[in-house]
Amino acid sequence: MSKPVTRQVVLDTETTGINPKEGHKVIEIGCVELINRRLTRNHFHVYLNPDREIDAGAIEVHGITNEFLRDKPRFADVVDDFMAFTAGAELIIHNAPFDVGFLNHELSLLPRETRTVESNSSVFDTLAYARKKHPGARNSLDALCKRYGIDNSHRELHGALLDAEILADVYLLMTGGQASLLDEGDQQDGGGERAIVRLPAERPRLKVISCSDDELAAHRQRLAKIGKASGGLCLWQE
Repeated sequence: MSKPVTRQVVLDTETTGINPKEGHKVIEIGCVELINRRLTRNHFHVYLNPDREIDAGAIEVHGITNEFLRDKPRFADVVDDFMAFTAGAELIIHNAPFDVGFLNHELSLLPRETRTVESNSSVFDTLAYARKKHPGARNSLDALCKRYGIDNSHRELHGALLDAEILADVYLLMTGGQASLLDEGDQQDGGGERAIVRLPAERPRLKVISCSDDELAAHRQRLAKIGKASGGLCLWQE
């Protein structure tokens, strides 16, 4: 019987500021897909025109400028594609109340729109999970990268798609096993030996070398000798 398919979407956003109640808007959405805890090449990524100025402090964080966004679509233009991409998935988000709050605010501004993020998907907050797993430790995305040995040196500025890709690595390590042999919280930020190395998609396929008939015959003879010497018990017997 085949196992059910588990679909997760790792999500991050960038915004014009920190509070949607003050009129701040989403300006970038980045999502990467996990199927049965494996990264696929499927992603959703858009920049959005917020129809307002971006706070100077926010620009220092993500580097996205007002000029860059002037010709970009509005949230209303992409909402159906976004909701379709995330529908039914478990959303993996670091500090989920921030991103979900902004996205729900964007949805509330659309005429006749009744959907919310939570009505479309379930949500897993990696920040809340990290705080329980590593109480008293720093649990920012950068701190978790250090703890789990993930190279994020290419992350000079925040970016929704890049941060979603990094968070996917953090999530898989944080929920999939120990960061060190003892898994003792924040001890020396262990686990550097477990860094994820992404192989290029265009790499050559692995070469498969089959044994010859003579090698197979010799292998069977060896197994027969092991079985005879062990009273008929051979773990490698065909």
